[in-house]
Amino acid sequence: MNFFLLQVQNAVDTLTNAATTQVVPKKEMHLIDLLMQAGWIMIPLLLLSIATVYVFVERWLAIKKATEVDGNFMNIIRDNILSGNVTAARNFARNTQNPVGRIIDKGLQRIGKPIDSIENSMENVAQLEMYKLERNVNILSVISKVAPIFGFVGTLVGLMQLFFNINATGEYELSTIAGGIYTKLITSISGLVIGLIAYLCHNILHTQVEKALNKMEASAADFLDVLQEPTR
Repeated sequence: MNFFLLQVQNAVDTLTNAATTQVVPKKEMHLIDLLMQAGWIMIPLLLLSIATVYVFVERWLAIKKATEVDGNFMNIIRDNILSGNVTAARNFARNTQNPVGRIIDKGLQRIGKPIDSIENSMENVAQLEMYKLERNVNILSVISKVAPIFGFVGTLVGLMQLFFNINATGEYELSTIAGGIYTKLITSISGLVIGLIAYLCHNILHTQVEKALNKMEASAADFLDVLQEPTR
């Protein structure tokens, strides 16, 4: 009888404890907190991300401005050349302030010389203009390779510190280990994301530069065709 009453009392105590036990709220994971806990390696990663944004925006605006050419540009140049007014054509090309205008201006300066000489002079100017457009674009390619490496280094350093502390203190609770690991993995994730963004930005700018080159080549070809037309 006493044994039965003891079992009932234990069951009642168990139910009472279960009812009164407070549910531990789930810990929320905030991105900003993780970034702050990732350590010093986030400083170079932050600088790389800022450099990516700056280079992309600066080059995008510069390339966009360089490729803005009036649709009637070559028609005006053609009319001035065929009418024999080379000075007006040069003034118009010089005032255009874009790569196409500078290439055509160089060709206008060489009028009267063999076509091959004019073409070579224009190609030299085109190469210089391409160099200006591609300036700093390769920085994005470097960032796309360097950022993931920084991320992996940060993770490895963080894991080394974590296991060193475990070895020194003897504390190896699962929650401590898991918390330390996912905190250190944020550097690898950040590095990969920054590298991916830099890679995409590099490809976008490279495509825009290729479009600018096509415009320059098309304008140069049109100009050479105009020179071989009979004058009025």
